[in-house]
Parts: sequence; structure tokens; C-alpha cells
Amino acid sequence: MIHGRNHQAEEIVADVERKIYGPRAAAVGAHGYSGALPTRIRTRTHTPWREIWNAIVHEHWRRSFLGFVLMSTQAFFYNAIFFTYALVLMRFYGVPEKDVGAYLLPFALGNVLGPLLLGHLFDTIGRKQMISLTYALAGILLALTGWLFHAGFLTAQTQTLAWTIIFFVASSAASSAYLTVSEIFPLEIRGMAIAIFFAVGTLFGGVGAPLLFGWIIGTGSSTALVIGYLAAATLMIFAAVVEAVIGVAAERRSLEHIAAPLSSRGL
Repeated sequence: MIHGRNHQAEEIVADVERKIYGPRAAAVGAHGYSGALPTRIRTRTHTPWREIWNAIVHEHWRRSFLGFVLMSTQAFFYNAIFFTYALVLMRFYGVPEKDVGAYLLPFALGNVLGPLLLGHLFDTIGRKQMISLTYALAGILLALTGWLFHAGFLTAQTQTLAWTIIFFVASSAASSAYLTVSEIFPLEIRGMAIAIFFAVGTLFGGVGAPLLFGWIIGTGSSTALVIGYLAAATLMIFAAVVEAVIGVAAERRSLEHIAAPLSSRGL
């Protein structure tokens, strides 16, 4: 519609409604959002960079801070553990290199099952509640596992079980970060928002965490490794607090009401 292709836009929506509601989609679709206020937009070929900058840096700076915190902390947490786990198994548990893959399978399974089984709760219970809960719980579980590791209570098998449980929760938290930055900014720049915060989060966590933890593991110090885990846990708990304070309750709300389209300004 922003590009003046109203007829095609209506056809796309009507096709979606037919697939969901069946033959009566036309009647249902015409009145399906009777409580929503109409939004006026102006057609244009593109969104100027000036408007993108103003929306992300000035108008929605609190949401930008939220997106940065969620994306960067989950990237640090995820990469600090996942990309150094093989080193931990071999260095501290004496697992042969050829057997490391078997330990990663349950770890990967926890990653898949987490969002699959918990995902719907972000729509039913709510964004702020579930994002805060999963981030905080992931941080607490990591801190507890770090303490058990330092105390010598874990084996390669129980360490793997602990990581599997942690990432059952943490993968849902990580997925919710992408969900957040994709829906709290104006429609025209949702893709741009994901790209920006993914890039910044990857720079902070995807590059920094493996380098830091790789160096820590290279020292062979279990104490230093636990301190690193506690740092990652603290970041996740901090992100949970930030979400609880300034998070956006976006569930069951239209995107236009979460953030007004930039093309509707001045009308």
C-alpha cells in the first residue's frame, strides 16, 4: 500500500483469510478487525535514511536500547557456551575429539525443543513476562551450573544434561530477541531494525564471547571459566530486568498500533 499497490495488497490479505477462515473469508475479513482504528498513509518509493535514523536513535531510543540489550546479551551468552563447549569437554573432562559430536546432539535437541514448546506462551502469557522469565532463568541456571562445575560435581554427561536444560530455555530467550526487534519499530524499517541489531549483537557477542572464552579455556583455569560464565549469567539477568522495565507488550496487537508507520506521519 505504501508503494501504491493497494489492489495487490488486498488480494494478498484476502488469500490469507481464505486459507484460514475458508469460503466465508470475505465476510469475516471485512469485519475481522472492527475494533481497530483506520490508519492513513502516504505512498512513496522509499523510506529516507533521515527518517530511519530519527526513528531508531531519537523517537524510539528506549526500544533501541532494549533491542541492543536483548540481542547482544543473548549473542554473548549463546556463543560463549556453544562455540566453546567442545573445548570444555576435551580440556576439562578428557572427552576424545572423535566423541565430541555425540555430546552436542542433546545440546542441539534442547535448542530446537525450547522455542517449539515454549513459543506459544509468548503470545498467550505475554511478551514482557515470558522474555523476562526466559532471560532470567537462563542466567540463573548458568550461574548454578557454573558453581556445580567449579565444585567438581559434574561429569561430561551431567554437564551436557545441564547445558541441554539451559538452552531449552535460552534458545527461547534468544528467539524472543529477534521477535522483539522485528515488531516494535515502524513497519517500513522492521527489516532494517533486525539487520542493525543483529549486526551489533553479533559484533558484541558473536565475536567477543568466543575469543574471550577461548582464551580463558586455553589457560586451563576452571576458576577463570566460572567467572566468565557468571559474567554471561549476569548479562542475561540484566537483560531480563531491562525487558521487565521498558519491554513492549506487543502480543495480540496490530503492528500499526505498536509503532505508527513512518508513512502515516503528518497526515
